[in-house]
Amino acid sequence: MPNEAVLEDIIATDLSILDPQLLVIGRQVQTMYGKYIDLLAMDIEGQLVVIELKRDKTPRDVVAQALDYGSWIRTLQDDDIAAIFDDFQQRYCATAVSLDDAFRQRFRVDAMPDELNASHRLLIVASELDPGTERIVAYLATEYDVPINVAFFRFFREGDAEYLSRAWLLDPTVVEANHPPKTKEPWNGECYVSFGGDSKRRWQDARQHGYISAGGGEFYINTLRSLAEGERVWVNVPGTGYVGVGRVLEPAKPITEFEVEDDQGVLKPIFEVVPDLPYLDVELEKREHFVRVEWIETVALTDAIKERGFFGNQNTVARPRTDKWVHTVERLKKRFRIPG
Repeated sequence: MPNEAVLEDIIATDLSILDPQLLVIGRQVQTMYGKYIDLLAMDIEGQLVVIELKRDKTPRDVVAQALDYGSWIRTLQDDDIAAIFDDFQQRYCATAVSLDDAFRQRFRVDAMPDELNASHRLLIVASELDPGTERIVAYLATEYDVPINVAFFRFFREGDAEYLSRAWLLDPTVVEANHPPKTKEPWNGECYVSFGGDSKRRWQDARQHGYISAGGGEFYINTLRSLAEGERVWVNVPGTGYVGVGRVLEPAKPITEFEVEDDQGVLKPIFEVVPDLPYLDVELEKREHFVRVEWIETVALTDAIKERGFFGNQNTVARPRTDKWVHTVERLKKRFRIPG
């Protein structure tokens, strides 16, 4: 790539090449220390994501700088975040909208989360890092649960065509998006599930036919495959709230192999029973995948359970080890009237 300023333009214009579940809220954001964050983004749970390009910084300097930015980001309040977004709109966008409107439009939800910036993530973008820096990032992420990762980009040109490829230093599905606790908690055996993200993926269908699903790429499908028979899942519709709890009956299957009963009780392929499913006409690895679930309790979207301080995560499936997840499950047991 000619220079990393080009990469910043590309990512700022189309953040989906980095993460399809992010909204850019700031560019060249000045911190109170006089430094500038290349890009600042927000996910559907209201968590902030610092995106820092390596540029001409030494590899270890960029890690230290990302950590420094994180120390500042954690202090931002709702009005600070709104002001950053307003500045971004004025400097880089042709039309101005509110952060609320941009969030609702980007994630197709009715309202923003009650709590913004409950946690944050750090993402370094680079063409390469030295082995020592890679070890430092991996050490921080795996030993101390620092939510930091590196995305590597490669630039290719063939004639007039230009191509960009991406790879991760660490599997993003195992780098927890929520703010880590000071000490690790033992996993409580309960699985978190994020259901939604597409207008064709309807909770009323999943509730009726007993399944959870994800599609559109490995980022979403990979963790769904990790669910094993017998595990209990608590289902959250991002931006709406928790809508169900159930037991996994069988591992994930692609749409071509998953069957449900029709109105007459006859087993048929799900795409013959449930209309207008997402990701039907895409390559096989991106097609919708389904996990069969026996529901213990469910509610309609209009009765979704949402409280301040509840756990949220962008991954389809997570096994959190945090106080927040323990609190969330205990509260949901009471709200759903589920015995311990």
